[in-house]
Amino acid sequence: MFFGWLKRFMPRSLYGRAALILIVPIVTIQLVVSIVFIQRHFDRVTQQMTQNVELELAYLLDEIEAEERLEEAQEGSKALADPLEMTITLPGAGTSATADKRDFADLTGITVIETLRSGGLPISVIDLQGDSDIVHLQVETRHGNMAVEFSRSRVSATNPHQLLVLMIAVSLLMTVIAYLFLRNQLRPIKRLAVASEAFGKGRSVPYNPSGALEVRAAGSSFLDMRSRIERQIEQRTLMLSGVSHDLRTPLTRLKLGLSMVDENEDVDAMLQDVAEMERLLDGFLNFARGAAGDELVLSDPMVIARTAVENAERAGKDVQLVSEEGAGEVLVRPTAIGRALDNLIGNAVRYGTRAEVSVAITEKAVRISVEDDGPGIAPEDREEALKPFSRLEPGRNQNKGSGVGLGLSIAIDIARGHGGTLRLSESDRLGGLKVDLVLAR
Repeated sequence: MFFGWLKRFMPRSLYGRAALILIVPIVTIQLVVSIVFIQRHFDRVTQQMTQNVELELAYLLDEIEAEERLEEAQEGSKALADPLEMTITLPGAGTSATADKRDFADLTGITVIETLRSGGLPISVIDLQGDSDIVHLQVETRHGNMAVEFSRSRVSATNPHQLLVLMIAVSLLMTVIAYLFLRNQLRPIKRLAVASEAFGKGRSVPYNPSGALEVRAAGSSFLDMRSRIERQIEQRTLMLSGVSHDLRTPLTRLKLGLSMVDENEDVDAMLQDVAEMERLLDGFLNFARGAAGDELVLSDPMVIARTAVENAERAGKDVQLVSEEGAGEVLVRPTAIGRALDNLIGNAVRYGTRAEVSVAITEKAVRISVEDDGPGIAPEDREEALKPFSRLEPGRNQNKGSGVGLGLSIAIDIARGHGGTLRLSESDRLGGLKVDLVLAR
């Protein structure tokens, strides 16, 4: 559960995750070294330095206590002040402070106070707050209160801060250098991702494998895969186009021969069969072409949808464009998209009485919806309906004619060629089938 919550805040890009993998260990090492090693090491150094000063204070106190009179004690303290590098005032000025004082951020001050207190000297007050560079002590003697001042540098190590700053600066520099090298290694992966995404949307962008051996191997495999897919698409198109073209010739001769025969019921029936075969061949040819033979250009989906609706209206079909949301041009194959819409509108008016088209353009996708008032398709049959040559006649209107079973297959093939998909659902507006042609932007 904790990792699931943490995952939501993790970066999603490869650069972000690589930077996190790079920075987290460095920060962790800095914290461990700073806390476990540096702080404990320099606490020990501070303790040793404070103990040395404590010895000097003990010697000073012994000399003061050995004098019988105050004047002699004052003379002795003056003689010792310079060698010990201390400022000694005897008797010292009285103070109302009853507790040791230090700044909150003064971490080494804790060690200084604890060390001086553990030595057993009659120190009444330790003041590290008044002046950050001076240590102020109030020591009880037989001649009264004695004020002692000396430099803070004699009891506190100053190197930790310089070392920490140096470590942080060097760590930042090395992090930047490592990130630059890492970005250079990640750039080929990003180029491979861009080429793969473009190919998924039906575009073929120039790509040359580069980078580490593993990235080059993946790039070469992608190029081989792309070449195989393009060859298969080309072979399928040529094969079906060739078959359809070759079959048209005998059909044309048959149609011409029948037209020269006297009309009767048998001839009319054969002409209808020939027309049906021509329609089937047209469906095969459209399926073979798919999105081929059409260049990617910046086009307005609204214009493509309006053109498809107008063409259907001129053909006498009851269809209208009811909704337009968003705006902008998209890199698509307009002829292929128009062919897909023609098939969807044709299916809608074949199995229903009317059709409605709506277009929505968002930041990431284009959705063109075609709805009808026909019987629709049951949810359990929708996947089967998208397969080529699939006919679900028991669930459709038989009186509206029978299709080839390629209308939805052609549409989904074109949608996938644009990095999109085709979704089937129930129309809330008309009660029949709703088909969403989704194209990636």
